[in-house]
Amino acid sequence: MSAAMNLAGNYTLRPGVPHSIEGRRPVVGNGILRRLLQGQQGEAVERTLGQLFTLCAHAHRRAARLALNAAQPHPEKRLLNEPAVLLWLETARDHLRSMALDWPRRQPGLSAKPDPLAWLRDCPLSMSHTAQPSTEDQAWEALTQLRCWLEDRLLGQPTGSWRVQHREPAELAQWCRSHAPNLPPAQALHTWHQLTNNLAPATHRLDVLDSDPARQAAALQALASALAQDINFAQHPTWLGQGAETGPWTRLRHRHQTTAATTAWTRLSSRLTELMEIAAIKPHTPTQHMPDVLASGAQQVGEGQAIAWCEMARGLLLHWVQLDAQGRVADYRVLAPTEWNFHPQGVLAKALSTLAPQDTASASALAAAFDACVDCQVTTADALTENSHA
Repeated sequence: MSAAMNLAGNYTLRPGVPHSIEGRRPVVGNGILRRLLQGQQGEAVERTLGQLFTLCAHAHRRAARLALNAAQPHPEKRLLNEPAVLLWLETARDHLRSMALDWPRRQPGLSAKPDPLAWLRDCPLSMSHTAQPSTEDQAWEALTQLRCWLEDRLLGQPTGSWRVQHREPAELAQWCRSHAPNLPPAQALHTWHQLTNNLAPATHRLDVLDSDPARQAAALQALASALAQDINFAQHPTWLGQGAETGPWTRLRHRHQTTAATTAWTRLSSRLTELMEIAAIKPHTPTQHMPDVLASGAQQVGEGQAIAWCEMARGLLLHWVQLDAQGRVADYRVLAPTEWNFHPQGVLAKALSTLAPQDTASASALAAAFDACVDCQVTTADALTENSHA
């Protein structure tokens, strides 16, 4: 196995056993990021992190810039923070990629279909991470084109109307059933609905962001301290003494919006609904009326030290940095959604343990819902035993 693969890591999920998640991502622990980034400044840090975390590179670059700017002791060295529309657009791209590439892989019957990506053929938003707009105007134009494509080709109505009509899980499930014959993401969600609508793991949300600025600042300060004091905290993080989950369903803006139960299916479908929510944002909206769809920001937590946050496709991303007196990286941590969601004692692990030992279909649905950004395989305890004796 290559050194790059060793750093990236992987996870194995096994239903019906006490220890249902095995694996980790070495790059976020053992001081590896400190050794890789020490002495770097500004855009060099962003580039390195983008190369290390390729699937969500745009979010890591954004979080890095926010953290570096907040910690920077020399104001003249601070770089311009990117406009929010770039984060919205790239998150929409990530959601489309997940639905187009990851969901079929978790449902073998769907991936066997001829040309499963045909529905995306005329999508104006390329699935390539290299095809990113470089200016705010280009991003707005791309987001507008995406909205028009979704309305014309997938929804047959304005995104705003669609969102109002399908706000509740039952209404969205009915829409998926109706569109399943012609739209692969709807078919995937319809198939999963029958399997996972009653699969409701206990929730423990990562409620670090808060509408109360003082509470949020205290929570971020606590996480920054944990990251600074323990070089391996980012590999097995805890919140309020236990594992926590993060994803599109845990956004700050959703905190008090619904009384519906959070099931495996609502976790899965949250990607589709957030895609439509992002696409519905229109340019030239007055600032006071612009929706706060994906929160991001940073706060100083010590001298030359800061923590940044960014809500991205897979959940809440956190970066912590310590700079030296010259503004160079002295230490660095990344706390990503995957480490929260795939914690060996977390929400997903407990849900997997309650499944029947051979229920790989439900385990695969849960894997898609919690959505690791590294390789993640589903197997059974029997299969692992057989492989170990092969």
